[in-house]
Amino acid sequence: MIDRLSSSQEDLESEELREDTETTGCTRIGDCHDRQIVTVTGTLRTVTLRPRAGVPALEAELFDGSAALDVVWLGRRSIVGIEPGRKLIASGRISMSRGRRVLFNPKYELRPLGRE
Repeated sequence: MIDRLSSSQEDLESEELREDTETTGCTRIGDCHDRQIVTVTGTLRTVTLRPRAGVPALEAELFDGSAALDVVWLGRRSIVGIEPGRKLIASGRISMSRGRRVLFNPKYELRPLGRE
């Protein structure tokens, strides 16, 4: 109880995301390695449109309380429901780009908003 009172809001949210990862049976992002096929879950922190090699690419940062990874949809300018604060489950093969974990064109499932 005292730990929860002395923890910051960010620490509490990270703990909640880590618990959610365990209950859904997904792999923690912090445990993912290059070329590994994974299913991860978390909250989208940022969503940006950034061209890659002249092709539009929608990029989002997914955070699960242990680490973050970039989720990239090549050839897409937007996807309905992909927005900051949205929770999702994503599956695919992890790759490393510039020292960051990246998941290209993942299979994904949007999670319900709020406490539904």
